[in-house]
Amino acid sequence: MTHYQRIKTRAAKLNLLRLAAGCALATVVVAMSAPELSAAEAELVIKNHRFEPAELIIPAGERLRILVRNLDATPEEFESYELNREKIIPGGSHAYIYIGPLDPGIYPFFGEFNMDTAQGKIIAE
Repeated sequence: MTHYQRIKTRAAKLNLLRLAAGCALATVVVAMSAPELSAAEAELVIKNHRFEPAELIIPAGERLRILVRNLDATPEEFESYELNREKIIPGGSHAYIYIGPLDPGIYPFFGEFNMDTAQGKIIAE
């Protein structure tokens, strides 16, 4: 191996080490910036183009993670102007929506693809 080849090999190893360190740092940053999960969790199901339950009662003042399961074959969107949330859930899949903490009140939501039937509200007490 020539001197030039050894230098290229060392440079390649150093670049690989830098890349690995950068990936590790990025992983730590992403983990630290992930939203904190609280014990408050709820579930909504989309079935026959309707949200079940249509009224979800949650504790006010707490952060909440909502699991939305779409049991329909077609996509649906969870949308709420009051909650400032908008998420498309493909048919046969699920998504998590993080909200709160909320003041006591009523926060309507709807499915944009089936607005006549996909209606609901979150009641924070």
